[in-house]
Order: sequence, then structure tokens, then C-alpha cells
Amino acid sequence: MTVECKNCPLRKKDCFLPFSQQELAFTQGFKSGELSVDAGTTIQIEGSETPHLYTILSGMGVRYKTLENGRRQVINFILPGDFVGLQAGVMGEAAHSVEATTPMVLCTFRRSDLWRLFQNHPGRAYDLVWLAASEEAFLGQSLVTVGQRKGLERVSWALLKLFDRLSHLGLANGNRAPLPYRQQDVADALGLSLVHTNKTLGVLRSRRVAKWSEGELHILDREKLQGYALIEEEDVVQRPLI
Repeated sequence: MTVECKNCPLRKKDCFLPFSQQELAFTQGFKSGELSVDAGTTIQIEGSETPHLYTILSGMGVRYKTLENGRRQVINFILPGDFVGLQAGVMGEAAHSVEATTPMVLCTFRRSDLWRLFQNHPGRAYDLVWLAASEEAFLGQSLVTVGQRKGLERVSWALLKLFDRLSHLGLANGNRAPLPYRQQDVADALGLSLVHTNKTLGVLRSRRVAKWSEGELHILDREKLQGYALIEEEDVVQRPLI
């Protein structure tokens, strides 16, 4: 059964900005349906035109680009509440692919209605611009990580970022959070080999800083992990939900 926007479970989470009644009514009209997919399903293919935009209602996935020789760069990890397809919606074709890591449910929006959103609801349009700017800022952090951080620093940075995102969504239980990705996904995000990633995770585990196994991330010493990652504690910023 399709979830009405007024009953959306994501709206109850503190990490998202509250909706006004006008915004809620507009978003309900903007939503065209829902899509349920199995793990491993390709939701968006690089270079293709897609008629839909999506908000992730549940489940996790990855955004990635692939070179002609088959090598893959993971751009970001997709979690509940993330908006997918804006780039394709504006530029006409997808610049990256999206794949479901777990079973996912996605709220769907018609790409053809995107201009109507900008025309009739500038508040929601600003939210889209905010999300695009936030994604740009994250890609800048990722570029610094891949270009300047060493292996241990990269893996520590990625684990902290993922844990904090999951925690803000209310998916963490104390210092544990579900992390159903493969080590290869993290390696492809950080520009490391699978062997290097595995050894680095072993170092963090042996030093009792962090442990990732059987789909669960356990932060054992956050202060040390932050030190390895070369980042400080960041304030939680509420973000729009489309």
C-alpha cells in the first residue's frame, strides 16, 4: 500500500525539517507513486534518460560511475530520505548509476513535473537547491579524502561519516549501526584496493577503535577514530525532505 506523505515515517525523524501544511499538500500532489526493488537492482543507469525522480523511503544503495574498462568509483552511499535523480532531471540524462544494496522502497516523482515545482512552490524549489549544494559540499570532502588522506585516514573518515548519517536517521543503537555494504563498496568509494581496505579495517579492529562485520558497524573509540580521520565533531543540521 502506498504511504501518504502525511503518514511518511521519515517526517518523524529529527534530522529532517518539518513540513508546512502547504508543503505537505504540494508534495503529495508531486508524488506519483512508489517503487519497490530487490537488492542488486539498478535503479538508474549512467547515460540514460529517466522519467522519474526518487526519494528513498527505506533501504540503502550506492551511486557510482564506471569506466570503460569496468573499474568503478562509488560517489556516495544512499540512505533513507536521500533524493535521487535531480541531475538527470535537470541535465536530461543520468551522469551516474544507482544500485540497491538492500531491498528498497522509493517514492517516485515525474521528471516532467519538476518545472512545475519551481514555478509554483519556490520553497520546495529552494529545498532542492539546498540538497544539490549539500551534495556538492560532500563531493568536495570526498575529493579531499581521496586526494590527501592516507589509507587509515580514508577508512576512518568513511566509517565516521556513514555512522553519523545512520545515527541522525535514528538507525543506530548506541555505538552500533547497521552497515550492509560490502568492503568492495567502501574500497571503490575511497580509491583503495580491496586488500588495502580489508587490512585497514583489521588495524582499526585490532586497536579496538572500530569493528565492521556481519553487516554491523561498531564504533569502539570515537575519539581515536576522529583523530585518525582528521575531523572534529560536527553539529547536526536539519535538512529538507522531498
